Amino acid sequence: MIQIYKGNILFTKDKNKFETIENGFIVVKSGKILDIYKNLPDKYKDFEVIDYKNNLIIPGMNDLHCHAPQFKNLGMAMDKELIPWLNNYTFPEEGKYKEIEYADKIYKRFIKEVWKHGTTRIAVFATVHKDATINLINLFKHSGLGALVGKVNMNINCTNDLLEDTNKSISDTKYILKNYYSENNIVNPIITPRFIPSCDSELLKELGNLAVKYNIPTQSHISENLGEIDWVKKLQPESRFYGDAYNRFNLFGQTKTLMAHCVYSCDNELELMKKNNVFAVHCPSSNLNLGSGIMPVRKFLDKNINVALGSDISGGHDLSIFKVMVNAIQCSKLLWINSNKNFDFLTLSEVFYMATKAGGSFFGKVGSFEKGYDFDALVIDDSNLYPDDYNLIERLERFIYIGDDRNIVHRYVKGIKVPEPKL
Repeated sequence: MIQIYKGNILFTKDKNKFETIENGFIVVKSGKILDIYKNLPDKYKDFEVIDYKNNLIIPGMNDLHCHAPQFKNLGMAMDKELIPWLNNYTFPEEGKYKEIEYADKIYKRFIKEVWKHGTTRIAVFATVHKDATINLINLFKHSGLGALVGKVNMNINCTNDLLEDTNKSISDTKYILKNYYSENNIVNPIITPRFIPSCDSELLKELGNLAVKYNIPTQSHISENLGEIDWVKKLQPESRFYGDAYNRFNLFGQTKTLMAHCVYSCDNELELMKKNNVFAVHCPSSNLNLGSGIMPVRKFLDKNINVALGSDISGGHDLSIFKVMVNAIQCSKLLWINSNKNFDFLTLSEVFYMATKAGGSFFGKVGSFEKGYDFDALVIDDSNLYPDDYNLIERLERFIYIGDDRNIVHRYVKGIKVPEPKL
């Protein structure tokens, strides 16, 4: 079935510039883009056109690092550093998810907020609890949004109610992979060791073996905090640097891999990320709130390392990837000033690319309006932002900075319009 959409089209084929078509057409078949046009060819003259008139049509947002069970803590403990924040707020909240009724209630609220803010694909950490993680997978399937959902693994250095038996941690993970993973799904599990300090060598080794055996993507944290890096050196003294610890256990690009934060990644770590095609996930809001620092994104881009964006709630305080874009630009300007302008600050097209095509590429051909890509899209009505005096890129910028979820009138995932989830 062919669908044709008309509107003001904006996307980024590469990070350095926007592609724009005023009053253009997007032709979609079976959820994938056939082509885009300024003028619709005669061969489509008898097809219905869904005309979004003066609205903007942009790719959907991709959030590549988020903690679903921390949703209830949004905006709390923002005066803490990483480890105290984990021990005093985050771990106690996550411990509640052993109760499936509690998990179900909060996860339903979380998914509705993800939808509201225009995120069409997301990579999330759940908790150590198998049943609650399965519940989150099923809720995402029902929502129509795309997601990678990770049952968290932790068998050391956490509160007793989250501490896992190693064999059970592996068996629960294997159960979810075998019963819920399929390449054809838009909702799938992802292997999720919380971070090196939460997993001993035996658990890390077994998780890496599962990733390689079943060809499952992985996600974790890296080089977020200086104290954390020192901790990793003590826990894994054979490793040359933080990323090397993951790499030794086949959790660093041996399958598709997301590594969040990268604030203090050394040059060797960057080189290994590039070699293994590991995705770096920039979480500027969280890094500021927890006092971790500012990721030097330009260093990663200059090495052609994939950089995506993450809300990282509840270290981050907002699920909107549009607001994360703003924070990413602002943080890059602080680095620019503090480096005597040696690190160029990020441009609008660069952060938009991170949120769309770069992040989307982790899910496949997602995040652009090029031929063969999934039609993941947002329709933006920015009429309340007085768009008449501005070109399309200026209109998009105004929406990113001063618009909100009320401007998002439609959301599409793989060609299917996704209404507010009824969960």
